This record gives sequence, structure tokens and C-alpha cells, in this order.
Amino acid sequence: MLTDAEALALAEDPSPDLATLCADARARRDAAYGVVVTYSPKVFIPLTMLCRDVCHYCTFTKPPKKGERSYLTPDEVVALAEQGKAAGCREALFTLGDKPELRYEAARLELAELGFETTVAYLVHCMERVLTETGLLPHANPGILSDAELAATRAWSPSQGIMLETASARLSEKGMPHYGSPDKEPSVRLDALRRMGAHKIPTTSGILIGIGETRREQVEALLALRELHAEHGHLQEVIVQNFRAKAGTKMVDAPEPSLDEHLWTLAMARLILPDEVSLQAPPNLAHADFPRLLEAGINDWGGVSPVTPDHVNPEAPWPELEVLEARTSEASHTLLPRLTVYPRFLNTEWTEPAPLAAALKLADGQLRSRPHDDWVNGISQSPPAAWSDGPPARLGAISTDFARAIKRAEAEELLELEDTEALLTARGPELARLVELADQRRWERAGDDVTYVVCRNINYTNVCYFKCGFCAFSKGRLAENLRGPAYLLDVDEVARRSVEAWQRGGTEVCLQGGIHPGFTGEWYLDVLRAVKAAQPEIHVHAFSPLEVWQGAATMQWTLADYLRQLKEAGLGSMPGTAAEILDDEVRAVLCPDKVNTEQWLEVMRTAHSVGVRTTATIMFGHVERPVHVARHLHRIRDLQRETGGFTEFVPLPFVPEEAPIALKGKARYGPTFDETIALHATARLALDPWIPSIQTSWVKLGPEGARHMLGAGVNDLGGTLMDESISRAAGAAHGQECPPERMDEIIAAAGRDAYQRTTLYGRPDAAQVARSYGAPPLADTTPPAYDDLGLKRPATLIRPGLAGVS
Repeated sequence: MLTDAEALALAEDPSPDLATLCADARARRDAAYGVVVTYSPKVFIPLTMLCRDVCHYCTFTKPPKKGERSYLTPDEVVALAEQGKAAGCREALFTLGDKPELRYEAARLELAELGFETTVAYLVHCMERVLTETGLLPHANPGILSDAELAATRAWSPSQGIMLETASARLSEKGMPHYGSPDKEPSVRLDALRRMGAHKIPTTSGILIGIGETRREQVEALLALRELHAEHGHLQEVIVQNFRAKAGTKMVDAPEPSLDEHLWTLAMARLILPDEVSLQAPPNLAHADFPRLLEAGINDWGGVSPVTPDHVNPEAPWPELEVLEARTSEASHTLLPRLTVYPRFLNTEWTEPAPLAAALKLADGQLRSRPHDDWVNGISQSPPAAWSDGPPARLGAISTDFARAIKRAEAEELLELEDTEALLTARGPELARLVELADQRRWERAGDDVTYVVCRNINYTNVCYFKCGFCAFSKGRLAENLRGPAYLLDVDEVARRSVEAWQRGGTEVCLQGGIHPGFTGEWYLDVLRAVKAAQPEIHVHAFSPLEVWQGAATMQWTLADYLRQLKEAGLGSMPGTAAEILDDEVRAVLCPDKVNTEQWLEVMRTAHSVGVRTTATIMFGHVERPVHVARHLHRIRDLQRETGGFTEFVPLPFVPEEAPIALKGKARYGPTFDETIALHATARLALDPWIPSIQTSWVKLGPEGARHMLGAGVNDLGGTLMDESISRAAGAAHGQECPPERMDEIIAAAGRDAYQRTTLYGRPDAAQVARSYGAPPLADTTPPAYDDLGLKRPATLIRPGLAGVS
């Protein structure tokens, strides 16, 4: 980053080396942002074109005309936002003049008719309506605001903008472009920017070049912005906008800055500003030359609208998104949509609850924008249309990090953490390459066989004293919220359901449930004994690490002693659930009182040591970031290399529809389809060759989604389930059972060979396989009215994640 003295010296250089300057700027950009160049899909909402200022280059503002409205009505604003939403926009850009009511009586009268005293108060009302009625994120450029007005706009807008334009008071003198515009005084605008930082408002600012300033004055403006950001850390992007002469203005004959001048200023901006501040240039104002702006180190194109014109520069239409993507790709970059608020500001420190919830619902795992495909895990019946024929061919570039990671994966080398993260974040053409290699590795390890197990899930209670933010299944004692009343099955009913599972061709029962406050380690032993007594042949796959930890703790037994007892009572293997994300940064938010990462791993390590095999899972798409997923995969891999006890790895995409943390606006709305594909494929490569089976969840993704995962490294479809409760409680709409007939259809549609398996990947008896086809319906599974069955709440409850009791 250039020092002040270095930057000012370059401004005085009469013969600058533009090629070297741009090369240095590109190197800075590439080191910080890789191959990704972003844009914000937006709809332009010109709330009013009245303004008290009279900038000599502006055609946006217009005086009031008799008989014509000067403000959009609230319904017109919402209608524009809805139009943008339908076209895939994420941002509603509110553009308006500065305090027109101070200049025009017509503005005051119209505002009074609308029920407001000021334009800013009306803006706040319209932003609230857009956010709450459409889910689009308002971004406002309202000019100079008071502290009270900044607080009011912040409540509904996750980001705001104010162009500095220049730090030179000379441009406000008589005969200069800002003469007669009090809100363009540099001291006023710098103060406004400083107060926006104090209010913790993620801010877009920038400079306007070619309006009579010198290069030194351009650099001084950039240095002023850098100083402000150093004080508050609130600048998310800086725009370097080039002046365009417009008919009907006082500057119609003023010379426009050359492309080289624009490139020089952009390169200087990249070298002056911190890496975390994005550098933006509007593509429409460079016309056909816009791809060359990438030469100077920009990483963002700004807002581009597929539905509305640039009302500030109506003579310069935005390039079509397809053209923007193609030209960006030709320059060796990948174009991705983003939100109006940048990732590092999507937290409660910088963003108010309402816009934060709306932004998280629109965000992907890197806190950019979800694609405009309306796919929601657990709800959508089919994958996005782009995936109808397999991985879509996408434009873009291959990043250095991805190229290194895929090369190591091809060579079957042990992936480093940064390699795994690079694979998880594959975008553009990288994703198809990742899927191709994962599918090839699957074929090398498992051939074309796809396996599944005929099993029954038995969730014996939904009463749980743990408070996991993602769980819509568990209930507080006797609470009847979300998906029905609390229940508790007695051991005889669990045994009956196990017998019924065997009679329907099942080879496994999976026993899991909430952690009832009355449960002790003996209760779990009693259930196992009852099941094995009723149906000795069935394999019991039971109890998460949390249940094992809690059961042992209630009896003050060691994990090893308790697991041996469970095994003797009939435990065949354990599900690797309760893992969620094996990273305590995430667990502190998602499930703070559950077992922590090391405790989960210790239960599994101990289970493996006493001869109990387990699965391993991950539940993703909520509050984690790619690095957390990478850590999770590596922790699973490292334990498997130590013990060899995991039978399979199961990615479980988060179902948001009824999940409390999503309903409260504190989590993303599940993973995107691209992210889901990428995680399955990355798991195949990161865990290879130690975990040979990668499973996908039809109950989360649906049959069609699961079929697509078969092309991304997956060789197992899990269980038929018979009676699924947990995903349905979270809002999943893919049913309770996927019988063998349907499993076979899914696998055949993928061009693969279907085989039933046992829990531990053997082949079941042929007679039992035959019983699984055409199985009779289940008996009534309606839970009984709640009865605590004599279980008593102890004086203290085990809460391992908090390392204590309550």
C-alpha cells in the first residue's frame, strides 16, 4: 500500500508508467480477491428527482412541474422492487436528491400529502416496505443526514452510500461544478462519512474524476477516504466514476477524462486503499471499453440492473449480464453476484436485525448472493434448471488455489486445509472440474454400484433439554410448538416397531431421539435389550455421541465402560450425528450446550476402540463458513486415519423452513445447490481413500437431488427410513420413506447399479431382500399422548458443551 508521500509523488509525475502502475494494481487485486469479480444485481428506485443542490454536470435532478408528482408513491416503489425481485435482483437502490423540501414548496406539499415532513422520513418508510414486503435489500444514497436520520435509515438499510466526489474545496468556488451546492462542500461530506462510520453503517463512497480536479486532488480525496476507513473500518467499496458530459447541463462542452486517465486513477486507488475495500468502476460509463477497466485492478462492477435504466446516466445503458459475464471471463475472471452489503459486515455489530435477517436469507456460504434459482434445500422438488443435464458449463477462470488443490487431489496427495477450502468454494468452471474428478475417484473406489440399507428410523422422544438452534424436532417438555406435541415411546413400543421393521424386509433400526431430562445411561441399555429380545436378528444402529456422553455421565461411568455395556446389550453401530460442524466457533452459536468438538471426537475414538463402528456426518448451510467445513472434514479424516472406525461420511444440508435459528433470522437459508454438490465432491477427495463410502440424504435433497449427487462422488443413498421425523419437523417435504422400488429407480436413472447392503456394508440375506419389496404399510405410528413413564427430572442436568450442569 502506498504511503501518503509516495502517492502524492506519483500524482506529480509528468510521465507516469501506466503499464507498470496497472500491473502493480492487478497484483494487489489478485492477491486479495483471486479471480472473482463481483456485481450487485439491483433495481433502481428513483424516489424523487428533486434536489436542493445544483451540480453543473447532473441531469438526474429536475425541478418540480405543475400537475406532475415529484415522488414515487409507496405502492409504485414496492411494484418496482417486485419487478426487480422477479428478475433476480437482490438490491433496491434508492436514489434521490438532497433535502428538496428545503428548496421547493412543491416538495413540502407533496410530502405532507404522503404523511411525512421530510424526504428522509419518507425514504425510511419506503425502505421498510421494500425490505418487509419483497425481501430486497435497500441501499440508499440520501445525501447529508443528521445522526437521528442515520439511525433511522440504518434500521432498514444494511448499507448506504455517499460519494465524496472530491476533497478539494476549490471545486465549490464560483464557476466550478459544485458552486451553489452546499451539500457538496468537502468538509460537509467528510463529516457525513465520518459520522456514518461512527454509526457503524457499511458505506459505499467514491470520487468523480474529470470535473476540473487535478491528479493531486484525486489522490488527496483517496487518501482522505483511506484515513476515514482507518478510523472506523466502515468503507466497503470505493467507486472511481468518470465524468460524462450531458446535454442540457452547464458542463455539456467540458472535456471527458480519457480511458488512460481513468485507468491511472483506478490503479492509484487500488494501491492506496486497503485490500479489504473493494474497488469499483461502473461498466456502462466506459461503453465498449469497459473490460479494460479490469486492467487497473478493479474487483467489482457495482450495481447492474436487468430491469431499470441508470437514471443518473440514462444515456449509458448497462451491458447485458451475459455480455458482462463473457467479457469478464475473457479477462480471466469469474463474475459472481453479491449483496449490497459486503460479507464482513453481515453481523450484529454492523447490521440491524431486520436487514441482517433479510441479507442472510439471500446469502450463500461466502456471504455473497445466492443464485437466482429459487432452490431451497428440503423444499424444492427438483434441482435448479441449470443442473438438469449435469454440471452446467460456466464461464470464468480457474484460481491459483483451486488449480493447486485439484492437482494434489488428482495425485492422491493428502490435502492441506487451504486445499480443501479451495475445493469447497469452487465456482464458475471450477465446479465442473471438481465434480468430474470426484466422480472418477468414486468409480475407482466403488465402481458403478450404489448401495442402500432397508432400515427404520425410530425417534423415541422429541422431548429434549438441549437447545440446538437448528432443531425443529425437539420440544421443551409438553410444548406444542412447530410440528406437534411432545411424546415419549416406551421400550415395548420401540421393540414392536423393530419387529415390524424386520417383517418389512429391514435389516437395521436406527434409534435416536431428544435427550429427555429423565434419561439415564440405564434407559438406553433397557431399550437395546428390549429390541434384541424382540427381534434378535436386526442390527441396532443407535445413539449419537451426545446421547452416549450424557448416558455415561448420568451413571458416572467412563465412556469406554459404558460403550462396552451398550455393545453387550446389543448395540451394533452408532450414527455420527450431533456433529453438526466440528468447530467450536460454530458450535458456540449453533449448539453451545452440546458436546464440543473434542468431546464428540473422543466418543467416536472410544467407540472405535471397543469395536463399535460409526458413521460420520456434517450438517451445513447455516452459520458456518467454508473454512469451518474444511476443518470438520480434516478432523474426521485424521480420526479415521487413527482408528479406521468410520463406515461412511454423510453430508446433511440444513433444512431452514422451520428451524428456529432461521426463523429468527440468524442463519442462512440452507446451502445453495452448487455448495451442496461441491461439499459431496470435496468429501470424496478430502477423505479418500480412508472413508470409502460417501452417502447423500434423499430426505434432505429429495430423490432428484440425491440422483444428482450420485454424479459428484456419491456411492450410497443411505436408508429407506420407513418413518422419518426429524427432517420433516424442520420443514422437509420429501416424505417419510423411500422404499426399495423407488431407490432402485433413482439409481437406475443415474445409470448405476443398485444393491441393498447391511449397516456395515455386507450383503443382506436374499430372503430378507425379497421381503423388502412390496412391503405392507406400517401400522399406525401416531405418537401416544405424552406420559413421562415415571422418568424423573434429576436435580442437575448434564450439559457437556458448557462443561457443567444446570
